[in-house]
Amino acid sequence: MATTNLKGNSVNLTGNEINVGDLAPVISVVSNDLSDIEIGGQQGKAQILVVVPSLDTAVCAAETRRFNEEAAKLENASVTVISMDLPFAMGRFCTTEGIENLKVGSDFREKTFANAYGVLLADGPLAGLTCRAIFVVDVNGKISYKEICPEITSEPNYEAALAAVKETTSTSCCGTCQ
Repeated sequence: MATTNLKGNSVNLTGNEINVGDLAPVISVVSNDLSDIEIGGQQGKAQILVVVPSLDTAVCAAETRRFNEEAAKLENASVTVISMDLPFAMGRFCTTEGIENLKVGSDFREKTFANAYGVLLADGPLAGLTCRAIFVVDVNGKISYKEICPEITSEPNYEAALAAVKETTSTSCCGTCQ
């Protein structure tokens, strides 16, 4: 069973652990307007799936603001922030914070995303929420980058995630083709 930490205390993750090279499960999450957003799988562009416990925390808010700024600079890539927050709260957050370059998706109904990607907190004070994680899905629907943040209260490695997106969306030859 995979683990992460909350303020230095180990917490277990549950669900299907997926790794780099695996096909990204296709899941629907609920947008702030209550419509479904399909994430994962082959979408014809790269996807950054930003997993946070709740937008109503300082670290999650800062992370979402940062990815909103970065999303404006990306070509052939989308960013979706996923949490267990209610869609209404997500909408209010986006309006208040001026979030316009990414989508927010709630997994509150059945925790389908959290279980499919192995990011559901199984125990500890935040049990039932998601951990902090980043998945980059390439244009072919495969996981090309994964980060389960070792400490839930710390921000992810933005540079590594963004480099993975740029690598998967690059049209230049890497030199290994024959």
